[in-house]
Amino acid sequence: MRLIINTGKGGVGKTSISAVTARRAASLGYRTMVMSTDSAHSLADSLDVKLGPEIQNIAPNLDALEIDIIHEMRTKWNDIQNYITGFFASQGIGNITADEMAILPGMEMIAALFYVLDFEKNDRYDVVIMDTAPTGETLRLLSFPDISEWYMDRLYRLAKKLLGLMRLTIGKMIDMPLPTKEVLNSVEDIKNRMVEVRTILEDPKKTTVCLVVNPERMVINETKRAYSYLCLYNKTVECLIVNRVLPDDIGEKYFEDKLKEQKEHLEYIHQAFDPMKMMFAYQMPTEIYGAEKLDMLADMIYGKDGDPTEIYANESPMKFETKDGVDYLRLKMPFVEKRDVELFKPSEDTIIVHVGSQKRSINLPLTLAKEELIGAELKNQELTIKFKRWSEDE
Repeated sequence: MRLIINTGKGGVGKTSISAVTARRAASLGYRTMVMSTDSAHSLADSLDVKLGPEIQNIAPNLDALEIDIIHEMRTKWNDIQNYITGFFASQGIGNITADEMAILPGMEMIAALFYVLDFEKNDRYDVVIMDTAPTGETLRLLSFPDISEWYMDRLYRLAKKLLGLMRLTIGKMIDMPLPTKEVLNSVEDIKNRMVEVRTILEDPKKTTVCLVVNPERMVINETKRAYSYLCLYNKTVECLIVNRVLPDDIGEKYFEDKLKEQKEHLEYIHQAFDPMKMMFAYQMPTEIYGAEKLDMLADMIYGKDGDPTEIYANESPMKFETKDGVDYLRLKMPFVEKRDVELFKPSEDTIIVHVGSQKRSINLPLTLAKEELIGAELKNQELTIKFKRWSEDE
């Protein structure tokens, strides 16, 4: 299964790009799923069909889904929702409000990632296109397996022991419900499945990210930051789609300044992102929705017979190397300056890399867990972290 994640600043046209990519893949015979993880869905509008919280077939080889977290909670994590609802109700909160508060932050992300895992296990689709929320939400989505595993691993076992003790002591004297065994099992299931999800997301042969950008200064700057942060989270960015490019022959005097500005921005995009694969979508004179217009846009981006599932990059941004008794962790860091990077080693088996507004905890392999961190260098858009092996003489 191939997972293509389209992301970018709000309003750049991610949904349209996701829709055209899905339609083109399906027309080439691939079993295709296009899914929206944005709570403010517009995928149905772009495809000009009605979509709900259940997977539905909308064309030959093409299924679609807009994730509804209320539906997911009721059908997938009923034990957790019932417990949280009951807890809030025991504190005097009304049932309707309690139901809403039972939807914890991050549950939309978990639902989306678990769909991907199920698709992979059941070999249901050849390609899955994910239409995401704006960049910040997408970064949370893609970093969620790392973050959730860290918290689950450290807090879950402690909470399980404490709850067992509380049931025997104060649990009989308080008027609030304690989590049942079923609730704990559901939480543990989430924890275990997140490990599997991370394996899929970090495999560049299965999962790649496509950055959607407009030729505008603010959009380009946010796209550069997104590229840096995606590399931090070890996600492979394979291509850039420059959307809403005005054609050179637009001819109107009114657009002369805009065309000049656009030309400067396009030149900068080439300078900043080369040699990444780039595709261009020119501004169409009408709104883009429905099969005919989506197929026209697909021809513009991928060519008449182009295959959107083609892999343009398959190298992971993070890799480990060994040379002359020194181990290296190399992490691709485009558009990052030295002053933006902080590095910590809070424990033997963990290092934390802090870049701008994002922070990633990296679990080290067993071979590096007890090695000494002897230095780090940011050079040629790559962060190199050095570890020295302990010898018996030391």
